[in-house]
Amino acid sequence: MAQQPVRMGMVGGGRDAFIGAVHRMAATLDGSMELVAGALSSTPEKSIASGADLGLPEDRAYPTWEAMLESEAARPAEERMEAVVIVTPNHVHHSVAKAAMEAGFHVVCDKPLVLNAAEADDLVATQERTGKVFAVTYNYTGYPMVKEARHLVRSGAIGDVRKVIVEYNQGWLATPLEASGQKQADWRTDPTRAGAGGAMGDIGSHAENLVSYVTGLGITEFASDVTTHVEGRSIDDDTSVLLRFDNGGRGILTASQVCPGCLNDLRLRVWGSTGGLCWHQEDPNTLTQTSLEGPDRIHHRADGSLCDAATAVTRLPGGHPEAFIEAFANIYRGAAAAIRAGRDDGETHDYPTVHDGARGVKFIGAVIAGGGDGWKRFEE
Repeated sequence: MAQQPVRMGMVGGGRDAFIGAVHRMAATLDGSMELVAGALSSTPEKSIASGADLGLPEDRAYPTWEAMLESEAARPAEERMEAVVIVTPNHVHHSVAKAAMEAGFHVVCDKPLVLNAAEADDLVATQERTGKVFAVTYNYTGYPMVKEARHLVRSGAIGDVRKVIVEYNQGWLATPLEASGQKQADWRTDPTRAGAGGAMGDIGSHAENLVSYVTGLGITEFASDVTTHVEGRSIDDDTSVLLRFDNGGRGILTASQVCPGCLNDLRLRVWGSTGGLCWHQEDPNTLTQTSLEGPDRIHHRADGSLCDAATAVTRLPGGHPEAFIEAFANIYRGAAAAIRAGRDDGETHDYPTVHDGARGVKFIGAVIAGGGDGWKRFEE
C-alpha cells in the first residue's frame, strides 16, 4: 500500500535559487516527500517571503534554520517535519546537518557534503550515534543507465576492470563571471563558502562518486594537476587526476569549468578485460557496451532488457527521455524508503550515504593539497 509522503523542511533554496527548485520538484515527483516547512534564505525577511511564495503557512516559513528545528521539534509527532533537506552553499552544510540529526530529524544534503575532512568525520560520527537516515544527492547515480552500467560491471559482463576515464567539462566559468556578482559564480569560486575545491569540489565530486558507484573500486593512489586559468580566481577551475585502484586498474579523472561550449559534459568510460562501457550524461538514455567478440551493443532505457535496479527507476516508455529531475527523484525515493523503514541503508534502498559524502570530501581535499606533488596515497 502507498505510504504518506515524508514531511520535509528545506534549508536554503529560496527566491532566485536554482538547485532548491530542482530538489523540490524531485522530492515530490513520486510523492516521496512533501514540503511542510522552510528556512529558505540566510536573510530572515527573504526566507519568510520565499516561504510565502511556495504556499507555506505563515507559522512554518521560518526566519532561520535554528528557529525551524526548534519549532518543528516541538510539534506533535504526526505533524512535525521528519527530514531536513539542505540546499545551501557548502559552508552551511555541517552545522545544519549536525543540528538536525541531534534534534531527531533525518537529513538529505546536497554535495559536496562539507568543507573538510574534520567536518565530514563529525557528520559520520553523528549519524552513527543518532541512527538517522542521511542521503547525499549525488544525483547522477539516479540515472537508469548508470544503474545498468553498475550492474554490467558488477556482474562481470566486461571482465576485470582495467581502465576508467571520467570527465566532467563545463564552460560557464571560462571568464571571471564572479566579478559580475552572478550568484552561483560568486559563492562557487569563494573557498570560504565552497571549500578547497572549485571545479574539483563542484563537479569533480560527482565524477569520483560516479566511478565508485559503477565500479565499486577504491582509489589507493593519485597524482593531481590542479590549475587556475582565470586570473584573480582563488580556487581551481581545471583539475586532472591520475588514479590507481585497489584491483590494480588505472584511471583518469578530469573536472574543468573553463571549456567554452561545454554545458554539463559528464562522460564515463570503463574498460575491462573482455569489454567496455560508455555513458554520456547529455545523452543519458543510452549506454554503449563493447566486447572483444563484437559487435557493439546499444542499451536503451526502457527497452525491456535492463536489470531490475534500472527498470525500477524507469517511469516512461522508451523514446520519452528521462533525465536530470527524474535522477534526483530516484535519490529521494530511496531516502524516503529508508526513512519509512527506520534504517539508514543506502545499499538496500540505493542512495548515496554520509559515508559516500565523507569519502568525496576527503578525495577533494587530498587532490587539491597534493596538486603537482607526484603520486600520493589516498586514505578514506
